[in-house]
Amino acid sequence: MNLLRPTLLALALVAACPAAGAATVIRGARLLDGTGGPAREDVTMVIDGDRITMLGAGLRVKMPKDTTVVDYTGKTIIPGLISDHGHIGSVDGTRSGTPDLYTRDNALRQLRQWRAYGVTTVTSLGVNNPDVFYPLRADLHAGKADGADLFGADRGIGVPNGAPPAKMMQVGPNQLDRPSTPDEARAAVDAAAERGTDIVKIWVDDFNGSLPVKMKPEIWHAVIDEAHARHLRVAAHVYYLDDARQLVDAGVDILAHGVRDRPVDSAFVQAMKQHGTWYIATLDLNEAAYIYARHPAWMDQPFFTHAVQPALARQFADTAWRDRVQNDGSTRTNEEALQTNLKNLKTLYDAGVRIGFGTDAGAMPLRIPGFAEHRELALMVDAGLTPMQAIQIATQRAAELLGLDDRGVLARGKRADFIVLDADPSGDIEATTKISAVWQRGRQVSGKVDAFTP
Repeated sequence: MNLLRPTLLALALVAACPAAGAATVIRGARLLDGTGGPAREDVTMVIDGDRITMLGAGLRVKMPKDTTVVDYTGKTIIPGLISDHGHIGSVDGTRSGTPDLYTRDNALRQLRQWRAYGVTTVTSLGVNNPDVFYPLRADLHAGKADGADLFGADRGIGVPNGAPPAKMMQVGPNQLDRPSTPDEARAAVDAAAERGTDIVKIWVDDFNGSLPVKMKPEIWHAVIDEAHARHLRVAAHVYYLDDARQLVDAGVDILAHGVRDRPVDSAFVQAMKQHGTWYIATLDLNEAAYIYARHPAWMDQPFFTHAVQPALARQFADTAWRDRVQNDGSTRTNEEALQTNLKNLKTLYDAGVRIGFGTDAGAMPLRIPGFAEHRELALMVDAGLTPMQAIQIATQRAAELLGLDDRGVLARGKRADFIVLDADPSGDIEATTKISAVWQRGRQVSGKVDAFTP
């Protein structure tokens, strides 16, 4: 952050704004820059194009007359949130997992929803249709499409007769690979690398015993080795501590879900640190399986209702559906998995393990893009993290996991992706739900969430 003397910054601002409409000046807001440092008051931020060119606190300077000035006095600004684990094109209303859903229009609908909720970058971890995904990713990177920026894991690599469940993911033949031999696994990695994938995704576990088989070690060993030979990282869908331990020892780069069967032990923690493995807890995943049937008070708030498509809203209002969920034996399992996940996240964070941010939003109807990420922040605080730690994970750390050095923090030279809040979340994480505006690439792209229609 630039803390120039006011006179020097005034000269710099004049130099940065030589032409009419060339720059925007944001002033007056409190700023949480994403690094976990203390809030800065009365900040002036200069945006030229899609980048921040100057940033300073406690400054009042003379601007060129044609400069656009936006006064956010009384507001708080944080970086745009970054999801390291979501899915596009898999859900519409209460429908999910069919090939016809994976269209450019449906993906953009979700990406606009994420962005309206301040999630300005999304990673789609598998079951992507390359014919749709890669052109869309290119357009979003170039600012030629309207929605959160997009990265992803190509098709992803699953298991014959196993994960991801065919009943849940009735995907097309070009959306998922299910190799049965190491050679087929290596070929799947090579094909994804040739198409230009950002990362490789594997589904390793059996979805807590609900599937007949897990991925064989020789398959995931082949994937990891081939991906690393192609200079690609591997993210693994996991549930059990034993699987996670073996994967970490084998060099997997990212655990894309939290360990939920039992508490992590010191040997696992040390292995995570030794290998530099990233950990994405996806706390919201298990809570979302049952919480909507209990209708907590926040479900009546516009911040939630404006994320819910009409068909899903009708389902939430259906007492028969709510009774079925609450009486389903899996609810207790999901509650216990969440509690284990919360404790493991705190243990790993306190030990200094690399923590990323994601929710698995978009994989199933109950995992709601945009809202899920704010629920994840609240659950991280429930786990014992401070609001500032949770925000840092969802911004700076999430960008680091993706290898992105142009976003995740608000500083000179970074992308001007940020959320304007009506309240300060440094003491109360619920303040992240008080969105006044979202900016992406240096321009305001949405206002209050209650003006958004999913």
